[in-house]
Amino acid sequence: MSHLPLQAALFDMDGTLVDTERLWWEAVEQVAGGLGRALTVADQPDVLGRPVEYTANWLAGITGAPADGVAADLHREFADRVRTGVVPRPGALPLLRALAREGVPTALVTASPRSVADTVLDALGRGLFTVSVTADDTEHTKPAPDPYLAACRALGVDPAACVAVEDTQTGVSSAEAAGCAVLAVPSLAPIEPAPGRTVRPSLTDVTPRTLRSLLPYRLRVMTWNLWYGGTKVHDHRAKQLKAITETEVDVVGLQETYGTAAEELADALGWHHHRAGDNLGIISRHPITARFGDPDVGFYGAAGARISIGTGGEVDVWTVHLDCAPYGPYEAAFDGVAAADLIAHEEVRLAQLRDGLRRIDGTVPVVLVGDFNSPSHLDRPDVDWPVTRAAEEAGLRDSYREAHPDPVRDPGHTWSPVHAEHEDGSGRPEPQDRIDFVLHRGLKVLDSRTYVSGTPRPWPDVEDNEWPSDHAAVITTFALGGVGEPGR
Repeated sequence: MSHLPLQAALFDMDGTLVDTERLWWEAVEQVAGGLGRALTVADQPDVLGRPVEYTANWLAGITGAPADGVAADLHREFADRVRTGVVPRPGALPLLRALAREGVPTALVTASPRSVADTVLDALGRGLFTVSVTADDTEHTKPAPDPYLAACRALGVDPAACVAVEDTQTGVSSAEAAGCAVLAVPSLAPIEPAPGRTVRPSLTDVTPRTLRSLLPYRLRVMTWNLWYGGTKVHDHRAKQLKAITETEVDVVGLQETYGTAAEELADALGWHHHRAGDNLGIISRHPITARFGDPDVGFYGAAGARISIGTGGEVDVWTVHLDCAPYGPYEAAFDGVAAADLIAHEEVRLAQLRDGLRRIDGTVPVVLVGDFNSPSHLDRPDVDWPVTRAAEEAGLRDSYREAHPDPVRDPGHTWSPVHAEHEDGSGRPEPQDRIDFVLHRGLKVLDSRTYVSGTPRPWPDVEDNEWPSDHAAVITTFALGGVGEPGR
């Protein structure tokens, strides 16, 4: 099990990189004292990590002073202190310089105004930051997720593959709402550890490797119809192994194994496997702790396995192969069958899927993959294809459509990379469609794509193809949740 690669490090400014949280508190104390209000520890949630306007409105509300005047006083007092008293927090500059040496993009994400952020950037070194986001750059600032989401958009990164470094609960809430892993280094007010959140007393001895260790684990799942076990292509087993290793997948749900493919592939890879009947199999680089479904399932049906992952959790992975006839895309393209009849003709596949759905345990996250031999209702609005609709109603989400919501721009066809024309010799174009799916419940999708190696020659001249199948595979990368270091 591997962590997601660290795409970027996102840093709060005040109290995290520089010791301005103290300066901000002193500035608010000064202005509040002038208005006859002495600050106490109970006031910290309305001061620490808050933008100037928020604290100004809060002070105005309890003192009766005009909010605009209070804001102006706070800006002036804070800016005067920043210009004369910026001090980097322990470990901040060594960490920023190490990230720069390793080429990891960084962002400054602050609830302070641009004028204050620019002063701090000049003091720390602008070259240490790829982008900066201030209170002036988003409609909503912390604790809303907007600042961190804006930084991720500017960097072109996924929040789930980023670590945010914060010193206040307000900032932590903002980063977590954006989907980032969090390293909290409290400055004045304590912060409790939580899932996906690590708490340390300072940035001293924090390295890029430390940040990488805080990211969620990654699980990459493939669905693959092997096409007669791969036997239509020369040296098919070696080509199958090459595809699995080159894509760095962790679990593969197989269809058309033709008996021994799952065991042979697993043995060659040093993986674990589950064989069900002569057609279905699951192989996994992680231990299989339980097996589900009928071990003697026929050619069509479903089989599942529980996978033990490195974080101590478990994921159930099911593979299904549904009946191929009658095939809806043929009926629609060749016979002009009406939508209502197309739906009615899905009864056999629908029953097979529902039988599999009834067997799925709802106590752990689930991935359901397979060759459904049916289009998706998410791709063809003219037909409410009932098989994928039933999966959706059971709480399963289509990972490819989560990653690529526009079916026109990203059709994701899996049938067929070797059939441009219908194989009956009529010369009719073969309907291209998405009939292989990676569905899930309880996981976060980071990426999903179809996969075919090489440039397959069309049927029947397929013997020397690099790709040993008549389907494209689908590969989805999931995030499995942060690890954190609650003991620190």
